[in-house]
Order: sequence, then C-alpha cells, then structure tokens
Amino acid sequence: MLKSIDILPGNFELECGQTLPDLKLAYHTDGILNEAKDNVIMICHAFSANSDVSDWWSDLYGKGKLFDPSKYFIICINILGSPYGSSSPKDINPKTGNIWGNDFPLITVRDQVRAQIEVLTHLQISKLHLLVGPSYGGHQAQELSIIWDGDTEHLVLIGTSAKETAWSIAIHESQRLAILADPTFQMYDNAAGTNGMKAARAMAMLNYRTIDSFIDAQSDSDSGKLDDFKAASYVRYQGQKMTERFTAHCYYTLSKSLDTHHVGRNRESIEKALASINSKTLVIGISSDQLIPPKEQQFLARHIPNAQYLEIDSAYGHDGFLIEHETISEKIGAFIDS
Repeated sequence: MLKSIDILPGNFELECGQTLPDLKLAYHTDGILNEAKDNVIMICHAFSANSDVSDWWSDLYGKGKLFDPSKYFIICINILGSPYGSSSPKDINPKTGNIWGNDFPLITVRDQVRAQIEVLTHLQISKLHLLVGPSYGGHQAQELSIIWDGDTEHLVLIGTSAKETAWSIAIHESQRLAILADPTFQMYDNAAGTNGMKAARAMAMLNYRTIDSFIDAQSDSDSGKLDDFKAASYVRYQGQKMTERFTAHCYYTLSKSLDTHHVGRNRESIEKALASINSKTLVIGISSDQLIPPKEQQFLARHIPNAQYLEIDSAYGHDGFLIEHETISEKIGAFIDS
C-alpha cells in the first residue's frame, strides 16, 4: 500500500548546508508486522525504480516468493529527489511558488538514508530481519547499516560499491551534459529538458547491459539496411519510455546524488566505516557488470566483518540484478536460512 507522510514539518538539514522545507516521504508497506516486530524486510530501490517493489522486482515479490508479504512486513521508501512521491524537483518551492526544478538542493545518499530513518522511526521499527539493496539501493543499504541505531540481522548488497567510482561519475556527467544541452532544462516546468533526458537515458542503457548482449539482441538480420537500425530504435525507445515516468530535473538530481556516495566521508576511512557494519552480510557481484564491476563487491566483502561474497555468472551486465531473479532468489533464500 502506497503511503505518503510529512515526516518532518519545518526544515530538514542537508549535508550541503542547505535545508529542505516540509519533508515529504512516500513509501510502500505490505504484509503484517508481527507482535515481536522482527519480521521486517526493507528493500532499497535503484535509480529509476520506485517504492512499489512488485512493480520492478515482481519475480521476487509475492506469496510463495522470496519477498512474501504473507510471512514478512515489507517496506520500501522512495528516495528524496525521485519523482515518485517523496520531496523532489517536481514539488513547489515555497519561496517562489514555482516548482523547484533545477533549484532543488544537492541531496546526498546520506541525506536520503537519514530521511528513511525518519520513516522507520515513525513506524516504530527498530529491527530488520533483512535489508536488501541492489545498485543505488546498495549504496543506501550500506549507509543505513552504518548510521542507523537499529538492528539489522541480514544484509544483502547486490551490484554496489563503497563509493561511487570515477568511471561511474564520468558516465553520470556525460548524461548530465546531454540534459544541459537541452535549452528547456532551465525552465520551471516538469516537462523541461525532456529531449536531453532521452539522450541521457539512451547513454545509460549502454552501461546497464554488455556489448555481447546488445549485439545478440539488437543486431539487424537485413544486411542491406542503411538506416533505422534495430539498436538505434531500441535506445530511442528506452529514452522515450523514460520521459513517460520521470522528469529531467529528477534525473539530474539523482545522478548528482549518486556521485556523493562515499561511506568513508568524514569517517576516517572507507575500511573503518565498513568495519562498523555488524550484520550477517551477503555481497553479490554480477560477472559481466561493467558499471559497478565485481571487484567493487569483492572489496565490500573483504572489509565488512561478517560478510561472504558470491558471484552470479550473467550475460546481462549490471541489469543482471533485475533479470537473474531465479538465481538471486535462491542465493538470498539460502543465505537467510543458513
């Protein structure tokens, strides 16, 4: 069930030094919280997903599946900056009466997690049976494990890293340059920057999959073709789909948030920050991931004290966390039961 609450009326202090007024947070819950309040599964969503896990991880979600609401109380919170209900550039800036647009303040992953903790406090949840974070969600799950004073029994991190790498930051900046090249992006309109975002999303797709998967799926059978190739049509389609559910201001904001991910910031070192995580942890890498390669997950497993590393052989690159659902379900299920 989708819920939206104003958790913190007033000003929410951000890492950048600015404040966000009247914090709004959207979240989904499903299932029944047991009397001991120890059957909670929290799932942190990735970049373009939302708090409805059944919408983007349906193969893992539902009765008889890994995330079974008949057994667990399941919660997912929409991150700040996302267009799916939490405070974002789509909202009205009380100082101007226009949408925030490109004036929305810089939000860090740490800010997003501090806001999520407000929801957990509101729901009186102090223990998680399982915390799962794929990709961007893994960034959040690490931060939550470090700063939350509640107890997390099992932690699963998939296709994530301890900090955003220079490679990923360069990819994000390239996409932002495409958005900035759209002159409408500076307008205070939720349709602003649409063409720039189409280009950014098309670029992103090249890093979510692999060269071989593109060649296998998007090659043309007509050797005489001179234009409108299948691969070109595919990335145009993906760009168009993004405009139907996202805004360029939100896309830009979240890409900047991703760049801020660094668990060691103001904590002496990355290694020391990871060493503070005391959950039983499973770190999953995807063999063909070119965006956040397995060496990043191996680093996490080496420095989180009670962690084990598992690698999934997949042809689908970073998107393997969405596609390899049978293997992921099997491995996480075995990890919880062990």
